[in-house]
Order: sequence, then C-alpha cells, then structure tokens
Amino acid sequence: MLKRTLPAVAVIADAHFHDLEADFGFARVAVEGREITMRSWADTRQSTRVFNESAEAFLAALAEVRWRGIRHVVLLGDYTDDGQRATTSALRDILREHADAFDISFYALPGNHDIFGPRGRHHTKQFLGRDGRGILVTSDANSEGSGVAVSDRMYCEGYPAGLDPMAAFGYFRRPEYLHWETPFGTSDGVENRRYGMASPDGSNHYELMDASYLVEPEPGLWLLMIDANVFEPVNGTFEWGEEAAFIDSTSGGWNAVIRCKPFVVSWIADVCARARRLGKTLLAFSHYPMLDPFDGATGAEAALFGETNIARRTPRKDVERALLEAGLSLHFSGHLHVEGVTRRGSGHRSLTNIAVPSLVAFPSAFKIAHPGEGSVVVETVELSGLPADQRLRSAYEREVALLGEEPEAAFSVSTYGAFLRAHKRALVSHRYFPEEWPPAVVERVADLTLEEIACLFTEETAGGAPMLSALVHASAIDIAELRSLPMIELVADWYCLRQGASLALPHIEKSRLPLYRFLAERFGCEPRTRHDSSVKGFVAIFLGALSLFLDRAEHGEAQIVVASNPVRQDAPA
Repeated sequence: MLKRTLPAVAVIADAHFHDLEADFGFARVAVEGREITMRSWADTRQSTRVFNESAEAFLAALAEVRWRGIRHVVLLGDYTDDGQRATTSALRDILREHADAFDISFYALPGNHDIFGPRGRHHTKQFLGRDGRGILVTSDANSEGSGVAVSDRMYCEGYPAGLDPMAAFGYFRRPEYLHWETPFGTSDGVENRRYGMASPDGSNHYELMDASYLVEPEPGLWLLMIDANVFEPVNGTFEWGEEAAFIDSTSGGWNAVIRCKPFVVSWIADVCARARRLGKTLLAFSHYPMLDPFDGATGAEAALFGETNIARRTPRKDVERALLEAGLSLHFSGHLHVEGVTRRGSGHRSLTNIAVPSLVAFPSAFKIAHPGEGSVVVETVELSGLPADQRLRSAYEREVALLGEEPEAAFSVSTYGAFLRAHKRALVSHRYFPEEWPPAVVERVADLTLEEIACLFTEETAGGAPMLSALVHASAIDIAELRSLPMIELVADWYCLRQGASLALPHIEKSRLPLYRFLAERFGCEPRTRHDSSVKGFVAIFLGALSLFLDRAEHGEAQIVVASNPVRQDAPA
C-alpha cells in the first residue's frame, strides 16, 4: 500500500463561477420570489458549459474538499465565468470565507476566461429580464441602446489588475509560504515579472506580465503554477492594449508558450532539477494541456470537421519534446473540459498529462492528488449525483415558451449529471450540427435510426436487409435495438464519450454500448487527412473515432498512479 507522506491537493478546473446574486443594474427575473442574475437557456444550449448551475457546483466541490479534510486547493484557470469584475469579487469572497473558516489554502492560475492582455476587454451577455425575455448587458457604454443595460461591473480586467482580487491565492508571496518564486526570481513585484513581445512586423510591442509562480506550502511539496496564457500582438495600428491588438490566448496554449515564452520552459527545467536534487515532490499545473488529452483521437475530429477549436488547441510534438527534455513528469491541465490521461516517453524521461474535467460541463468532476513515497495517486471526485437545481426550471420553461418552443429534456431531470447529459444532447442540435457538421451530412443522417445508418454501408433498405441481419446475428446484437435508436442519440453519446472517457459510461444506457461497438468495428475506419465529402465517408470516420473513444473509456483507470520526480540517468550526482 502507498504510504502517504504529504498532504493531498484538490485540483478544480474550469469552475466558470457565475454569481446569481450579481447586480448589473437591470430588472432581473424572479425565481420562487427571489430575483436572480440568470443567463438565458438560448445561450446555454449553444455553449460548451452551463452558467446558472456553476455556483452550486463550485460550492459542492468545496464541500467535498472540506469533508475530506483537504487543506490545499488548486484552481486550474477559468475560475470565473468571463473575468467580470463583479464575478471575480464574488468568487474572492467565497474563497476568503473558506480560507478563514476551514483553514483551506487556494492557489490560482489564470485561464483564458479570467483575464485578457494588459488592459482587459468588454463583455456583452444575455440575461433573463423580469418578464423572462432575454436582455443584453454590456460593459461597453458605446453599445448603449434600447433593450441593452450597461454596467462597468461586466468588464474583464487585464494583467496585472485582473490578478488583484485573487492576490491572496498564490499569485503573490505570503508569510506562511516556505518558498515562493517566479521565473524571474524571488520578487513578487509586478514590475519584476514582465517580458517583452512584439508583433511580427514590430509595430506593436508590449511589456506583458507573466503570473507563474512556484510555491512550497508544506515541507517537501512544490506546486509549480504555470501561467500559460499568451497574448500575441498582431500587425497593425491600434489603441494601446485594445482587444483587437492581440491574438486571444484561447487557442494558443502550450504551442504559443513554446514559441513566445521560452523563459518559462527554461524555468521549468531548473525547477525540476532542483526538486530532484532537494528531494521535493513536484506537481505542475497550467490551464492548457501539454499533451493531447484525447490521446490521438484528435486526428479523427480534424478529418471530420476541419480546423475546429479542439484541433487548434492540440499541443504539437515540439511541446512534448521540450517538456520531456525539461524533465517534467506530472502535469495537470484544464481548458478543454475533458477527462483524460496521456502518457509520453518512458523511464526517466516520461511525462503524464492529467486532464481535469470542468465543474460545469459533462462530466462534472475534479481531481485529488495524493503525493506519497516516489508516487502520486490521483483520484476523481464526480459531482453527477448532485440534485438538479429545480429553482431554475420555471425560468427556463418560461423563456422557451416565450420563444414559442417546447420545454427541453434538460428541464425535467432530477440530477446534475443528467442535466449535463441533456445539455450535451441540446448542444448537438443547437451548436455542433449547425456550426461544425457539413450541412449535407446533417440533412442526410440526423433523422435516421442506427439500422438506417448501417444500411448506408450494406447498401440495403432498412427493414429488409439480409446482409445486415446476418452481421447482427453473428455479433449477437438484437436488430430491434438498431431499429429503435435514433442516430442523434449516438451522436450525443459520441460527444459524451469524447469528453468523459470512462466517466461517461455510467451515463450511457448499457444496451447501447454493444450497438456502438458493433457499428464502430463493422463500419468505422481510421481517420484520413480529410473525408471524401460523401456522407458514407464522413460516417465511417465518425464511427472510427467512436471506436477510439470506446477503447479510451473501457480502459480508463479508477485511480492513476504516476512516479514523481524520476531520477534522470543523465542528471548530475
């Protein structure tokens, strides 16, 4: 049995906290006699995260932390909805309360939703007004007009102002830390944590702040907190610091870090060498994955949908090489709202990236790292069993009624996990089909059954397909199940498996899994650079990806064990 010698560390990624009590100066919708600041379902069903449920999910995660007696919590970026001043202040208050009442220390990292560039940026969001209809709320006074509310509390700050509300949570030195440093030294002064970066043509040059830090909260435990946000200046003439002057950090990640912040990689190598020499257990964190969290399945997505957000955000091979060379062995990431463990290298040159799911997307979960003698055990804590927030149901139903629509399945479920699963189903109809899938494929397959999908390949007619019947019989599959299950359910489960891996399996009806494996093995193919533009070719790659996702899910580990700080054979004595 692993002997634990160091305190456990909870790792919460992508909480996207939204404050239902925030005051943005408009007449808010009433739920059970109480006014709340509620985002619209129309926006929620097109977003890869839910909004109004985030506060309860975050408080539930902190309750789990307290119940387990954990005293150290890493916030792995995107801790706020979108960095709004009001939201960040409300989150700060919650963290302060827990720090004071329960002796919990928090260590924050900035994500792409928490902060923007050196000056910040405006945000415009749709909320539900008093009548249940959508109302736009913006921080941009130039957007003021009929049906639009203006509040400077919607504004997202830049570096370093955006760090100020969270200053007590790792970003700056505290007396209780045994050790604290940055890539630039031991000073926590903002002026001593800057680096230069210019646009390709040299017209825009900025001194930007990097918020990385290394902290030793207890003897022997080092937390390497890496700010992997990169805001690259672009060519052209702009007002200083305006949003358009930069490439958003969202799709950059570690690909941009390697290119634009090489000093961070050098610092990582130095920290790793010192950790081994001094006998420290080193856990590394950044918002963005260092390795492909889908562990090779991303190629299928690129073949199907082209240059999607997922494809753009996948770390390239040079990232892997650089970090293996730096000697890093264990890294936790967020950003993509995915459950995944990816390993590269071997022996003294190995790197494991543990992708931590979001609290506000399927599957809702966080991680706990248990450092021990030479190893770190990582467990997963799921939040799917939380009760669904029924207070919000009436407002959602009122909104869709005003839109002339029927209530959606997500409104009538009893658990948070079922709500997120239903939200994923809504995403298929309202985002993935209209924005990513080829229209000709959607038109052809969206309303088919799985039997009709199979008949695309056997070139038979559903209901009278002897070749398909023989294949089904040989695989011990009931053809009645193929005939009854709509393709859109498989599509929703495909996305659940993509994001949730083994955590998705309990949320998929067991009778479906043999059908999915049958279709994937009989008709799926490995991804090519691009599908051949035919419906059949697209579905074949889609089913090939399904096979990869099923393999990933079925081989998932309930507990992950990773060697900490393996001694490199080429390291100096």
